[in-house]
Amino acid sequence: MPDQFGRSLSVWDCQELARKLQEDGTVESISAETVRRILNNHHLKPWRHHMWLGDKTPRDDAFYAQVRETCDLYTRPLHPYEKVLSLDEKTSLQPRTRKQPTKPAKPKKSVRVENEYTRKGALNLFAAFDTRTGNVYGRCFRRKRQVEFISFLEYLDAQIPDHITTIHIVCDNLRVHKGKEVLKWLGKHPRFLFHFTPVHCSWMNQVEQWFSILQRKRFKIADFASIEDLRDKIYLFIEQWNKRAHPFKWTTKSVAKIMAYPDDHKQAA
Repeated sequence: MPDQFGRSLSVWDCQELARKLQEDGTVESISAETVRRILNNHHLKPWRHHMWLGDKTPRDDAFYAQVRETCDLYTRPLHPYEKVLSLDEKTSLQPRTRKQPTKPAKPKKSVRVENEYTRKGALNLFAAFDTRTGNVYGRCFRRKRQVEFISFLEYLDAQIPDHITTIHIVCDNLRVHKGKEVLKWLGKHPRFLFHFTPVHCSWMNQVEQWFSILQRKRFKIADFASIEDLRDKIYLFIEQWNKRAHPFKWTTKSVAKIMAYPDDHKQAA
């Protein structure tokens, strides 16, 4: 890594490597392109990185049991009285009102966005993705506490027909999902059953895929007149999404491929 060679860089790139080789006297002269060809020959790309998880969260039997439970909810045929919702929050959504109006594209000119903006607070979107239909339920709140989470659960309770007597909620291990007030509410609403994904497995929460679509299509340019305008535009996006909603393809093979199961756990999914 660059720090081990006295360079204050996160990762190497070809130009920095060429400069380092010349400064150390390893070579008299070398171009960044030559460095790139050498690295390609050795299948090295030190400018790229990805995250990985150490042994803090063991891949033990309990872990695979959680993976199997979640995958089963996503793939097995559901009874007519069941529904599976993937739930999470997208936080700190800001209006970022631009000081000059965003200008639409013109011939030979792209959309232009004013660099400066004013801050007008932020919203938190609570959303639940129906894993079988792709429909999204969403509500915005100024804060993210148990009281807001319970309010969203009550919204789901009112929206989902009574003949659905078992509502499976897949969510992460956030404290707000396990608070005393939430547990008290769940005790009075037995049709809601919570299933928690393993720690550091956000990829198993399907609503995260929908959040990615929301980010690309609605928040690529953040320019809203107010908090109220932001909220209304989010609700409109959800309404228009639900008119053409579709589920995400999810199979047991997908899980097995991502998790790279050892042989003795291949049947876990």
